[in-house]
Amino acid sequence: MTSKEKLDIARQLIKLGVDVIEAGFPAASKDDFEAVKAIAEEIGNAVVICGLSRCNEKDIRTAWDAVKYAKRPRIHTFIATSPIHMKYKLRKSKEEVVEIARSMVSFARSLGCEDVEFSPEDAGRSDREFLYQILEEVIKAGATTLNIPDTVGINLPSEFGQLIADIKANTPGIENVIISTHCQNDLGLSTANTLAGAYSGARQVEVTINGIGERAGNASLEEVVMAIKCRGEHVLGGLYTGINTKHITMASKMVEDYSGLQVQPHKAIVGANAFAHESGIHQDGMLKHKGTYEIISPEDIGLERANEAGIVLGKLRYHSTYRTSLSEFIYCPTQYLMGLSCSIELFVWAQFRYIEGLTY
Repeated sequence: MTSKEKLDIARQLIKLGVDVIEAGFPAASKDDFEAVKAIAEEIGNAVVICGLSRCNEKDIRTAWDAVKYAKRPRIHTFIATSPIHMKYKLRKSKEEVVEIARSMVSFARSLGCEDVEFSPEDAGRSDREFLYQILEEVIKAGATTLNIPDTVGINLPSEFGQLIADIKANTPGIENVIISTHCQNDLGLSTANTLAGAYSGARQVEVTINGIGERAGNASLEEVVMAIKCRGEHVLGGLYTGINTKHITMASKMVEDYSGLQVQPHKAIVGANAFAHESGIHQDGMLKHKGTYEIISPEDIGLERANEAGIVLGKLRYHSTYRTSLSEFIYCPTQYLMGLSCSIELFVWAQFRYIEGLTY
């Protein structure tokens, strides 16, 4: 994406009501640096603007140079803590990793950044006692947010929820910082894990529009937000967000257009089929009361659909629903609608049979 496109998305995120925008990785390239800097300068008075960095002075200084123009700048620095990452990627001991994390958080604070987020990368596969140790040290060094990543998406919701609960119960000084979640979707559990983490005490969740991200993606903002809106009060211990959900559809389409990553039709909340009903039984229920088959109103996410009940043509459809949808588009005396709808149904059935014949 271009810097202008990233700035457009950041403006849309402001409309959504997000609390923090992690605008990019300033040290990755000149373009990334300029994009983060532009976001910090132009919309930095509205929300926290964060720059990502590895645990080294060059990255951290570059991140600070990009975000310092914001009213509330943040540096987010990270280092791996799992045995496999420390052994094969970092080639460092536990003691070395702790010292790097502690010293780099301290360095970020020394630049004048009062808001420093720290992530123990691959926390989902890290030793619990080691996590408590390194998190305690970065808290002492000045970290204000502790982000707990399930970097490879290996945790089940019960495991990730327990991880957050254990960190909350066993890390000295944890009461003085915000616990955050960052869940990848390798097993399709990023939304469930994020909700489990929030239920266990995390108060920041890292999510992306349309769930875009490395490999299978990240926890999706729209899924997490709408799950909390639907179930937060009664099932998730009173959880809520400040998101204005009516801007979700626009944000989704903007990210889809700019990134070139098409949203799959059956994607929850924002997929093309999310509010479409083809089965005749479902259509009959929708015509009688929308609550029969929709737990979310499309209007809640800023979506205007072609017809009020979300009815689409299909071979499993009732005659009455053909008449209903036809009447939305054309004027035709009632006595002629039955014959017309039957003709359409025969056409649809014939098309399906023809295609099936070719397929099998």
